[in-house]
Amino acid sequence: MPKVAPLSGFPEWTPAGVAVEQELMRRIADVFELHGYARLDTRAVEPVSRLAGDSDAAKEIYALTRLAEPGGKAKLGLHFDLTVPFARYVEEFQSQLQFPFRRYQIQKVWRGERPQEGRFREFYQADIDVVAREALPAHLEVEVATVMARALGALPVPGLTMRVNDRRLMDAAYAVIGVDDVPAVLRSVDKLDKIGPEGVGAELSGGGLAPSQADAVLALATVEGTSGISDAVARVLEAHGLTPSEELAAAASALEAVVASVNAAVPDTAVVDLRIARGLDYYTGTVFETFVVGSEALGSICSGGRYESLVAGGGMPGVGMSIGLSRLVSHLLATGAVSMSRPVPSAVYVAVDDEETRAAADAVATALRSRGIACEVSANAAKFGKQIQAAEKRGIPFVWFTGTGEVKDIRSGEQQAADPHSWEPPADDRLPRLTVQ
Repeated sequence: MPKVAPLSGFPEWTPAGVAVEQELMRRIADVFELHGYARLDTRAVEPVSRLAGDSDAAKEIYALTRLAEPGGKAKLGLHFDLTVPFARYVEEFQSQLQFPFRRYQIQKVWRGERPQEGRFREFYQADIDVVAREALPAHLEVEVATVMARALGALPVPGLTMRVNDRRLMDAAYAVIGVDDVPAVLRSVDKLDKIGPEGVGAELSGGGLAPSQADAVLALATVEGTSGISDAVARVLEAHGLTPSEELAAAASALEAVVASVNAAVPDTAVVDLRIARGLDYYTGTVFETFVVGSEALGSICSGGRYESLVAGGGMPGVGMSIGLSRLVSHLLATGAVSMSRPVPSAVYVAVDDEETRAAADAVATALRSRGIACEVSANAAKFGKQIQAAEKRGIPFVWFTGTGEVKDIRSGEQQAADPHSWEPPADDRLPRLTVQ
């Protein structure tokens, strides 16, 4: 029989890894719901025409066809993010929704890109969005960033930095510099970490910018901080013989205010960073990229921003952010940063004296489960030493001996008489716990 080979880009964790993933999902969902975000689960497939749109995403779509109907062009595809299905959902059900509409989704997505560290073809995302029917107040941009910062703060990561930019500021600054094709310049700036300032400068010059314009664009990308942003931007432009506009000053002040508000809610989280360009060709206002301190090479684990139109044909401004959950889980597991106190839910392993008394063991398990204590009954009536070893291998802390009516903590060796209708394990042992190394 041929050896089973893993599929690249389709992660499968051990039960312990899945338990970590589920605990992170629970913590994230708890924070989202605490702030009034309602859960949605949208279908896994959408029409290919809707998924592809006019973007480069078409080459990453996994199309669906039935084997019984070979040939022809696929009409359905697996969604590659949660924004496209959410936009379709809002458009389809808008008459039944109350606006502003707050929702969260934690679902799998599929993307046909080249697998590499932290990048998968099948992975979980955790999204939140607030959508308005007409105007979207600026304070909702702060709200979404704050909620996401609190959700990430509930996870076992050493530290996070949320870097923030704004398309309105970049548009105003590039207008002063004389940039015509703003999206093209933003795509070049986004490559700073990959090809460096010289590479980006050459690309900008090749795209039609004069050397002085390219220099101004690169200098602007060095601006970061939490205060004095308007003055810093002005100094950069004036050093290149340019005069900042009132519109630019207002946009810089607005961005600084967003960062200040986020930091007031979640201290030392957000910072202005004008080199953040990913998504600015799509987003129309603030854009967020979040990095794990000390593991910046992992890339952004949470990103998003403001958009002026969610649904097809225009309309419904909103702001949203998305956690690359599988990327984060993969990093935590690979670095050994987290683990579960046990890989299975069972707190008790019910031993079986012999097959004639299995019904009594099952009755003990039923009594424990009726009070929410997870347990399992031994698969065979082996010697007690072997049954204890079986429990130990599975990380189960307690073994119940039906014949004597006693329960044993196999970690300490302590054994005591117990009644399955009233006995309680210590609070820390009732459920598996996430432990941070």
